[in-house]
Amino acid sequence: MTSKISTQSLDHDIPKGTSLWEDALVRLRKNRLSMIGLGFLLFVMIVCLLTPWIAPYGYEEQNLRLGAIPPSMEHWLGTDTFGRDMLTRIMYGGRVSLLVGFIATSVALLIGVTYGAIAGYAGGKTDAFMMRLVDILYALPFMIFIILLMVVFGRNLLLLFLAIGAVEWLVMARIVRGQIQSLRQQEYVEAAISLGLSPAAIIMKHLIPNALGPVIVYTTLTIPNVMLLEAFLSFLGLGIQPPESSWGLLISYGVETMEEYPWLLVFPGLALTTTLFALNFLGDGLRDALDPKASRD
Repeated sequence: MTSKISTQSLDHDIPKGTSLWEDALVRLRKNRLSMIGLGFLLFVMIVCLLTPWIAPYGYEEQNLRLGAIPPSMEHWLGTDTFGRDMLTRIMYGGRVSLLVGFIATSVALLIGVTYGAIAGYAGGKTDAFMMRLVDILYALPFMIFIILLMVVFGRNLLLLFLAIGAVEWLVMARIVRGQIQSLRQQEYVEAAISLGLSPAAIIMKHLIPNALGPVIVYTTLTIPNVMLLEAFLSFLGLGIQPPESSWGLLISYGVETMEEYPWLLVFPGLALTTTLFALNFLGDGLRDALDPKASRD
């Protein structure tokens, strides 16, 4: 009886272990800027998702007689030169900008993780050839590449996703390749090889899951870059085209009329800027949370 009681007391005294992801979540919650960024992003995503039902006006509803008017009780963010409500257009533009950011980043993630994992696991001449190809692609003027795609194949939203994603995967490939090379020497990988698992199974089941920390961090930092690239292309007239809209396109229109109607530039610019700041705050917080050494310093 005494031995049972002592064993139970010892069980209660032993602290329960926590995983890396649980520790990272605790550290992330302590980072106020990251949590504020995450909350703001969730708010923007919910608003954009519900835009067709909560927008104060129709997407293409315009009143030419009204023209451009400053913010008022009827139009909180004013109207553009066609009498269209700016709050409505910013909400619809956010749907496109976020869609470009997330889908193009997913394309870059898929290509970069796959390419980098194969190069890092293969090593030797295969790795050298694959990474030299990445270096060559780095040297190409990708902005001209995207512009040529838009000119030759037309201004298509899906093509824009693929073109931007095809540009952004190079850094992801290098990050994943470095992680896989370090994980390749771990004991559990050698054990998997001795059990006869195929290289594809080892990469998918063992290596990539253990390299997800840096991948997640870089993903949150890639989304702002993609959104800025889309905004730049729309500013040049090569991105989203009317009647569709994005924050970049709205900023482009605002620049043309900023002296007469400054609110046409200020409000879309604020929407893009605050969203990019939120994504960067979240990315910095994830980087610190997934790096236990940094959290101890």
